[in-house]
Amino acid sequence: MSSLTVVMAQVDPTVGDLDANLAMLRAARAEAAGKGADLVVFPELALAGYPPEDLVLRAGFRAACRAHAEALAADTADGGPAVIVGLPVEGPGGLPINAAMVLDGGRVVATVGKRHLPNYGVFDEARVFAPAAGAPQPVSVRGWRLGVMICEDMWFPDVAAGLAAGGADLLVVPNGSPFEVDKGAQRLGHARARVAETGLPLLYVNQVGGQDELVFDGASFAVAADGRLIVRGPSWQSASLPVVFDPPTAPGATAPVPRQGAIVATAERCEDIYRALMAGLAGYVDKNGFPGVVLGLSGGIDSALSAAVAVDALGPERVRCLMMPSPHTSRESLEDAAGVVRLLGCRLDEVPIGGAMETFDGLLRPLFEDRPADVTEENIQARARALILMAVSNKFGHMLLSTGNKSEMSVGYATLYGDMCGGFNVLKDVYKTTVFALSRWRNAHWPPAALGPDGPVMPQRVIDKPPSAELRPDQKDSDSLPDYPVLDAILKGLIEGEMGLAQMAAAGHDPADVARVWRLLLGAEYKRRQAPPGVKITLRSFGRERRYPMTNAFRGEH
Repeated sequence: MSSLTVVMAQVDPTVGDLDANLAMLRAARAEAAGKGADLVVFPELALAGYPPEDLVLRAGFRAACRAHAEALAADTADGGPAVIVGLPVEGPGGLPINAAMVLDGGRVVATVGKRHLPNYGVFDEARVFAPAAGAPQPVSVRGWRLGVMICEDMWFPDVAAGLAAGGADLLVVPNGSPFEVDKGAQRLGHARARVAETGLPLLYVNQVGGQDELVFDGASFAVAADGRLIVRGPSWQSASLPVVFDPPTAPGATAPVPRQGAIVATAERCEDIYRALMAGLAGYVDKNGFPGVVLGLSGGIDSALSAAVAVDALGPERVRCLMMPSPHTSRESLEDAAGVVRLLGCRLDEVPIGGAMETFDGLLRPLFEDRPADVTEENIQARARALILMAVSNKFGHMLLSTGNKSEMSVGYATLYGDMCGGFNVLKDVYKTTVFALSRWRNAHWPPAALGPDGPVMPQRVIDKPPSAELRPDQKDSDSLPDYPVLDAILKGLIEGEMGLAQMAAAGHDPADVARVWRLLLGAEYKRRQAPPGVKITLRSFGRERRYPMTNAFRGEH
């Protein structure tokens, strides 16, 4: 047995763009060949794009994936690296199998199916895939027996145990593992558990980039048979990561020995989140062919941070901001919005809405029967702004970026068809306290590969001043909500912890605050169902991960 050089190809596929994906895989294989690779391993479903969701139920899509895989297989007749690539293949009972094909010598050498189909959180693979059947078996590539297990199969001991029992020399794990804060340690922990159980080294290959609401951070890695980290790739960028395995040389040893490679340090928390937001926005805008984005810039922190992420992800020339002052807009807000744009270098247009408010007041006065002004008039302001933003979006083709955060979306502190209007929301899964942390971090740091300025992106006053919607005189968010540190702590317990009211009170939260936030949270479900998609960063984002009924009379334990 000679040494084996494996390249982990950390790539960014686009769901359904099979021609572009095949071109990307071919380019990555050529790069791997230049590094002396015997084998190149791609992430889960890299040929189809991940996650393809119900697209895999179309027979035509599966047939097209197969044809593209066979074209890639034909490439391997050139004597270059063998390939492990993911795609859906035909399965029993009308459902496809999530598979990895091994390609070498100009043909498909083997096909390995995924066994554990995740059916929690953002995953519903049990709905669109059938699990692979039979005992797991290693596949032979260049004289080595590879134990291929796809993504979720690594999170349980049975597949790795079966592959080890079948004589595998090493474990190879193609992944489509979405980013969540602090998830990296969890992945490495599961990998080390499988290594400890089997005595085999392991390769973990993850994709990068944004796909709808999911973002993938890469950070592919290799672990030796003794649990040592041998290689770790960068986060948030494509990479070609070689790992060289030598046959065992020590007397009685059976596990191959990987040579030590480069280990890229993990990013700190704020950088990781910020780059996730950049990747999610860039992936959605670019893969859907938008020329850029337009957003309302209020002078507040949420819109300032959204604009900064947009400029860093897309470049200042692709970001257009509109300041739409009402009679309640402060001079400070006007100055701060101008300050944000001056720092970011993007475009700002000012469109006052006072005249629109007067027009709506005149139109509606006969219908309102002299009732006093209330939240109705506040919502009209927000909807007038949405009308202007959508008009610019329609006229120029830029996607409207909404700017609300998770704290506001949780409790319904937003106007349906007003500030919730948009095609994407970069802060959808970002709590307000995290908004403040990210803004401070970005003012002091330049994210790698950012297209925005190396320096502050918003005036310090934007961060320091009390948050306000400015829909009535002297309005503050704290008039309607608990202070954000209190609110966010309660929301995290209710949403991500699914804690009951008694549990929250026992954890030290004021029972009246908890009951109030719980009522607001349940009452805003109908709004969230109509909110735009946005980047997932937490354990439990709104949407597929939290499906409460809109008609719901249960208001908590007593």
